[in-house]
Amino acid sequence: MARQPSFAESDSYTRGAIAFHWIIALLMVCGFTLGWVMTSIHGFTPAKLRYFSWHKWMGVTVFALAVLRIVWRFTHAAPPLPRRMSAWQRVAAQVVHLLLYVLMIAIPVTGYLYSSAANVPVVYFGIVPLPRLIAPDPVLKETLKTLHTVLNYGLAVLVAVHVAAAVKHQWIDRDGLLARMLPFLK
Repeated sequence: MARQPSFAESDSYTRGAIAFHWIIALLMVCGFTLGWVMTSIHGFTPAKLRYFSWHKWMGVTVFALAVLRIVWRFTHAAPPLPRRMSAWQRVAAQVVHLLLYVLMIAIPVTGYLYSSAANVPVVYFGIVPLPRLIAPDPVLKETLKTLHTVLNYGLAVLVAVHVAAAVKHQWIDRDGLLARMLPFLK
């Protein structure tokens, strides 16, 4: 027999929070995948250059949406975690969410700075040239490239942990936690 969720309807995320979550998640998955594909293409082909542009556009968009999401989060409290959740799980959830927010900002920033250090402009949607924040610097370029890559793989690990925890709560603990972000599961 299935357990009843341990939260009330008021314990769900708002539509705005749900929209931010899924739009940013989709863009991050697409950006990561595109980054992986584009860096595996040898030379500078038209497709590779196009993919780099799309990747940068996604990064700028994720950054802007992440800033808006953080503002939203400060003005709209997250629903409480299920009462039955253990203390260590509560702490783990808070740490993972904090790190996800940090990476939603840090990854686009390191990518943007990497482009500046590489002396490659970022032109949002091919229309709006964004200012260069640092001067071209070949040494810093390599450092930022490495940092951007490491942060992305760290994000991939955190996303896997986040998804695994959501699945565990939905189908093992049956506490309805996932339904807060996927209302059709209620």
